[in-house]
Amino acid sequence: MVQGVEVGVGEVVEALLARVRAARAGLAAAVAAEDPYAVAVAQDELDDAVRFARRHGLDVTVAGADEE
Repeated sequence: MVQGVEVGVGEVVEALLARVRAARAGLAAAVAAEDPYAVAVAQDELDDAVRFARRHGLDVTVAGADEE
């Protein structure tokens, strides 16, 4: 732990969920822009964010790129 830095569990959970939400939004924007490269990058970010959240015990679901 970094000395002098305290982060509550709730803050960590919120940060992980915010990352998943941002990744989903990025993927939706890339799909809307019809940019295959941006879609691939955004999908990788979403996969990573979801994997990281699940590794830390959060139950997040992955919606398809064409779902809202």
